[in-house]
Amino acid sequence: MKLFLIFFTLMCVRDTESQFKHQHLQITECSEKNKEYMLGSDGDEEFYADFEKKNGVIMLPPFTDPIEYPGVYELAEGEMAACQQNLQVLTEDFKDRPVPQDAPQSSIYPKQKMQLGSENMLICHFTRFFPPPVTVRWTKNSVDVTEQSTLSCYYPNKDKTYNQFSHLPFTPQEGDVYTCTVEHEALETPDTKTWEVDVELPSVGPSVFCGVGLAVGLLGVTTGTFFLVKGNRCN
Repeated sequence: MKLFLIFFTLMCVRDTESQFKHQHLQITECSEKNKEYMLGSDGDEEFYADFEKKNGVIMLPPFTDPIEYPGVYELAEGEMAACQQNLQVLTEDFKDRPVPQDAPQSSIYPKQKMQLGSENMLICHFTRFFPPPVTVRWTKNSVDVTEQSTLSCYYPNKDKTYNQFSHLPFTPQEGDVYTCTVEHEALETPDTKTWEVDVELPSVGPSVFCGVGLAVGLLGVTTGTFFLVKGNRCN
């Protein structure tokens, strides 16, 4: 049985002048194959530990003048060691107990309004799943392009499930077809979502009706002028 161990540290801080509450979150997670350490505030990810590159990554943009995190990556390494020790103990204790499972709900959409030939980002969002991990695979016109994609950390939901994002940079060309396939142990079959580059042609209906209306109007003015001039001559 695969066991997933996660620790949350949630701290609420009240700003006495503005009367707003700020939530600071620390996530320490480990399983047989995965490790994650993340710091966040008010729903935004601020820092995470990259255990493959062995460094910490600050997620806030430079213009926000983000704070530094000296020694936090080393702290994350220590948290992982403790988490994996606890995991070994709990694996033995829970080996005969079933693990609850929730299948992910997936969707795919572009980050920005699509324009042919302009760089964009496809987002595959899968949520309300438990336990991690989730495997994601991308294709473009039936060709695997997963290596070009990125995968976010796990984000906790209030119902104790998780959500996660995968991003694929792309330049839309008419007729291209993209798929995002999500695999999870709670799914009987992989869940594939498809997104096609489809260009909507502008509607000609309003223009046609405006043209016809204008022509009819001009014809009416011309006809009225003709009879008015002729009537004046008869008089």
